[in-house]
Amino acid sequence: MEGLVICSTGKLCDVYSDGNIFKCTLKGNLRLKGIKTTNPISVGDRVLFELEDKSTTGRIFKILDRKNVIIRRATNLSRQTHILAANIDLAVLVVTPVLPRTSTGFIDRFLITAEAYNIPVLLVFNKMDLFENDIDLVKYYNQLYINAGYKTLMVSATNKTNIEEFREIISNKVILLTGHSGVGKSTLIKAIDPNIKIKIGNLSETHLKGKHTTTFARMYLLQNETFIIDTPGIKEFGVVDFEPWELGHWFREFKEFIPKCHYANCTHQHEPDCAVRMAVESGKIDEERYSNYIGILNNISE
Repeated sequence: MEGLVICSTGKLCDVYSDGNIFKCTLKGNLRLKGIKTTNPISVGDRVLFELEDKSTTGRIFKILDRKNVIIRRATNLSRQTHILAANIDLAVLVVTPVLPRTSTGFIDRFLITAEAYNIPVLLVFNKMDLFENDIDLVKYYNQLYINAGYKTLMVSATNKTNIEEFREIISNKVILLTGHSGVGKSTLIKAIDPNIKIKIGNLSETHLKGKHTTTFARMYLLQNETFIIDTPGIKEFGVVDFEPWELGHWFREFKEFIPKCHYANCTHQHEPDCAVRMAVESGKIDEERYSNYIGILNNISE
């Protein structure tokens, strides 16, 4: 049988097939086939599985070819990687400049990973109803990423601001919904489809950070054949598999200047006649994006 993985805890998976959900384990040899990630299978995978006799449980024996994945390093000190999701049509990164704060460094690490794996991204600035005193900061974030070539949308899941537009954008797609804990991912899903049964948490008053209400990534089927993969809140997003010389290629606004650099393997840090650095100095590339690039470059060089 063929099915779609809608939840994976590592040992068990919920597989959706022909309108039914089956509890499945992974066949032993599937775990050992040279897979270097902490999770050999992820939400969004299409799989082949076999049922046990007269049962709703089964075993997955094959993962079908993926059109894409998005992978992160578990922590900055870890060499292990983790697949967030597979076969994604659009990644939605939910951002709040405050309450809790999402740094541009975090955003950029996510964006370059999505860019490398050919996954389109929509930046959603949620909680607009709370940002009256911080609207200039929100506008700065918004313009920063519009200038970098990304689509953005300002919403309020609580007040339903621009929720209809958001619903239209994600319609008939497989969506990865991600961001820090507390940015309102679960509330956003409920705003789109109130019938979805999903926990919604409050911010920690001590640290103004979110509390985890999603333990494992899970896929929800909404109206109009829209599938949303809701992920646990991500504290850090460590990039993987990038060489220093290629990192700049995943910053969209760098691409037009890279061919003009004197050296083909320019890292845009100290080399002479670097067109990217000249573009930063002339204001054609934002200094904050370049600063984040240097931070990521130093990290992967180590």
